Amino acid sequence: MPNAVSQTPNQIIDFEKSLDELEQLVTRMEHGDLSLDDSLASFERGVALYRNCQNALEQAELRVRLLLDPSDPDSGTPFQSEMP
Repeated sequence: MPNAVSQTPNQIIDFEKSLDELEQLVTRMEHGDLSLDDSLASFERGVALYRNCQNALEQAELRVRLLLDPSDPDSGTPFQSEMP
């Protein structure tokens, strides 16, 4: 089961790239100089990037729980997220 949640270096790099791209999208959108079509496309891309990042964080949390108590990963206390 640990193989199912282990993260490879590529997954970590993908997370970091997604986060960087998301930050760049937010910056461009905050400037307000995008057309409506570009804004919608950027928003859609941002939602997809956010979901990818959130999934990676959930997988990392599960991996930590498995490392702390492989026999009962659900006994751990969930991380407190600052994101809505």
